[in-house]
Amino acid sequence: MRVLHTSDWHLGRSFHRESLLAAQGAFVDHLIETVRSERIDVVVVSGDVYDRALPSVDAVDLCNQALRRLVAERVRAVLISGNHDSARRLGFGADLIDAAGVHLRTDPARAGEPVLVEDASGEGPVAFYGIPYLEPELVREPWELPERTHTAAVGHAMSLVRADLARRGTRSVVLAHAFVTGGQASESERDISVGGVAHVPLSVFDGVDYVALGHLHGRQRMSETARYSGSPIAYSFSEERQVKGSWLVDIDARGRVSVEFAEAPVPRPIARRRGRLEDLLTSDEHAGYEDHWLQVTLTDPVRPKEAMERLRTRFPHTLSLIFEPEGGVQQGAVRPSVRGKPEIEVALDFVREVRGEEADPEETALLRKAVEECRIKEAKA
Repeated sequence: MRVLHTSDWHLGRSFHRESLLAAQGAFVDHLIETVRSERIDVVVVSGDVYDRALPSVDAVDLCNQALRRLVAERVRAVLISGNHDSARRLGFGADLIDAAGVHLRTDPARAGEPVLVEDASGEGPVAFYGIPYLEPELVREPWELPERTHTAAVGHAMSLVRADLARRGTRSVVLAHAFVTGGQASESERDISVGGVAHVPLSVFDGVDYVALGHLHGRQRMSETARYSGSPIAYSFSEERQVKGSWLVDIDARGRVSVEFAEAPVPRPIARRRGRLEDLLTSDEHAGYEDHWLQVTLTDPVRPKEAMERLRTRFPHTLSLIFEPEGGVQQGAVRPSVRGKPEIEVALDFVREVRGEEADPEETALLRKAVEECRIKEAKA
């Protein structure tokens, strides 16, 4: 059996206010092409199908298109909810949709109920178990967990999986949305530690043939048979060196697994550049980044005026600007007190500190006007 392991689509997400729907649509096209060219039997999506619990209409439409196209290719699809999804909304109509070959597993109580998929080997089915994102506080009481941790929650779900496997004796795949100890996080993942200790040891998944993990956005091999596929496109500049795509997982008749990676298309590369503004605008060293989405860190001793506008004359897709002046104020330095100072002086001090030079007369006049208007508004309140 051939399985395509993907995860963390985050449909509807933007990248520094840039819409990613077109890029996500290109990934769906790539997904369908891979299903055809690689003769995939089952596509698994290990959570965070959407970027938020109430996804936009366009995001829902894209998800609908993806699932409809998978059904048209006559492959089975198994999806679980992640910490960004609304389990109840994503799982709506799950029993009815099962008949189409799309299996939504968002209810923790069903973790031990597999989707059984036959293959051409004649060696019996492969059992796909879906463990959605588990908020420890929500499952602690019904499952009578001894502690408020993700390890306890996922451990109990896996006990349900093992109990069912003991009766069936089939080959097995587990989908899980969790932070496995040792995994490397990116800046774009939402923290899940509010529900207790976030990390889960890899050993909690012992006893199954393959573990299709979701949550971390970089592809990672936790073991030969437990992997994160990562997100299909980059969602933060911390992911600039990550190769995006999906895992192609072959499971033979004896449950042995072999894995290779299918790279996804890059709609627009991302990068981080650093230096003084004039050097960035003139040096040939940066010529290869003119079509990238960029995060730029300026190191000029004095903050340049209209820095973003000037950067975009050469790098039109600059999205984020950071200022870290050479020889700037060190962390822990004593800052002047503002107690008792007139508001205009505080504002002018702020300009001087962040820019490294005084406000010019036009800027000073604008700040004075703003301060006066605030006073008038407060007096009328």
